[in-house]
Parts: sequence; structure tokens; C-alpha cells
Amino acid sequence: MKDAGQGVAAGATIAAATTGNVNAPVPARAPRRTLPAGGFADIDWARPWFAQHAARGRRWQQAALAGYAPYLDELNADARAAAPQTGRGQPLSFIAQDDLPEGAAYEAHIAATGCVPTRHNLHDFFNALAWFSFPRIKAALNACQAAAIDALGVGPTRGGVRDALTLFDENAVLYASSDPALAAALRGFDWRTLFVAQRAAWEQPDVFESGSDGNARCEVRVFGHALLEKLIAPYPACTAHAWVVDVPEAFFTWPRAQRDAHLDETVSARLANAAMLNGRSFAPLPVLGIPGWWPPNAAPAFYDDKAIFRPGRRAR
Repeated sequence: MKDAGQGVAAGATIAAATTGNVNAPVPARAPRRTLPAGGFADIDWARPWFAQHAARGRRWQQAALAGYAPYLDELNADARAAAPQTGRGQPLSFIAQDDLPEGAAYEAHIAATGCVPTRHNLHDFFNALAWFSFPRIKAALNACQAAAIDALGVGPTRGGVRDALTLFDENAVLYASSDPALAAALRGFDWRTLFVAQRAAWEQPDVFESGSDGNARCEVRVFGHALLEKLIAPYPACTAHAWVVDVPEAFFTWPRAQRDAHLDETVSARLANAAMLNGRSFAPLPVLGIPGWWPPNAAPAFYDDKAIFRPGRRAR
């Protein structure tokens, strides 16, 4: 999420601007700046957190490496085909960052026009992916942000609800669980139960290629675009804000598209009551602790690091 004229929250911008290719074809108006493409080449689609988005992401990656204009063209071709909408029902499209009118609030502009100002960098690449992976959630977040801006304007502070919405947009994972005891372990910082004793309950990362055996009881879907950007270079303390989603046991027998549609519908409905959101709506989840996501965590001693797997507060 961005405010007009500002960088994205949480320190998530990448690299400095350079001169664009004036000979490149453009979809509407030529972007005045482009960014080095090296970051796009660093996406390793074999990583579990990126594999979730690889089907569309690989194609976008090639377009982004070709240049800013081809990248925007690719995003807009997908937008025309999939027809996602903003929080106020506007058809979605992606525009150069420079086309955001001066003084316009980023989220309010998207809600009103359907146009998503998009920079040629990893942060906005992953933001665009989220619009296609979970379009209803993105639309709900956008609607809530735009409503808050309408009511309070854009000031030096966002307020508690907008802060929580931003946390979700930037750094959330969706923790789907059919076992209340596992959700309680996450909320209660019971890392040994969650990651060691109940290790077999986790969905295997290769499910995106091979399909599920239906025996899992929990899984994680990465939503936050700043989180995905951080995971370009993963580090042990990388921590997500987990949004717990209770799902039926049958969820883990469903094909991936059906699971994602269920999460999209369920979570977006809950976000409609955004006034109840705050920082304690989430549970911290060290991403590299997820079984199967990071080879060193196969050893139980991996979870002994109290600087990462903290006892913490107990969530409400």
C-alpha cells in the first residue's frame, strides 16, 4: 500500500530509478523511469513461497526483464482476461507510477478509477500478483482503505485500522487449519507443538506440483507483497503476520484453485468488518520454521533459537 508521492510502507522499495528505453512500445503513456531488472532475475520459483505464484509469475518475470512497458502490457493483458475489480467495482488496470495524479491518495485512486500505479520493481510485481491470486481479499482491503481515507483524509498517521490493513496487505500469510489445536498452538507461541510434534500435519510444499494426499491439517499461503520481496533473500528471523482461517477437513482434499477461492471468499467476508481490526488480529509466524520450507528446520534444534521462536505474548 502506498500514499500519494510516498514510498511503500515498511521500507519495501528497491533500487534507484534509471533512464527508461525511449524506443520501447508503451501501452498508453511512456513511463519516465525504469528500474534495474536484476531483482526480477533473483526470483527462485522453486522456493515454496514463490511456487504458490509461479504459474503466472514466471511469465510476468520474463516481461519485466524485457522492460517496463512490456511488463505493464503483460499485467494489463491478464487484467482484461481475468477481469478483477477494485473495492468499488472498477475494472482493474495497471499504470505507470508517474501517471498517479499529484496529491492523489494511492488506495483512493485505485478504488475510484481501477488504475493501480505500478513501479518496475519487485515490490509492485508481488503486489500485482496478489491482485490475481486473491482478488476478493485485495478488493476488500482496497475498499476499507479508501473508506478510511474518505472519512479521515491522508495524514501523518494512519490510525489503528489502517495500520492493521497495511500489515495485512504487506506482510500477511493465510494460515488455513482444520484443527483448532494447531491454530491454538500458533496463537499461543507453542512452537514445539506446531512445528515439531505436529510436523506431519503440515501440507507438503510439493503439493503445488504433485497434488495433495488429503492428510494435511494446516498450510500457509503467502499473501503480503512486502513479505514476498523480503523472501528474495530469506533470513531466519523473517516473520509474517499470520491470519488464521478455520477450514473444513475436506479443504485438504480440494484442488488448489478451489482452496484459494475458498480462502479468498472467506477472508474477504471477514475483512468487511474492518473496524474490529488491530495488530492483535494476527499471530506472528517465523516463515522459515514452516516444515518443508527451509532445509535446516528438519532438525528439531532449529527451533531452539529463542530470539526467533519467542515465547511472546498470548494472543487474545
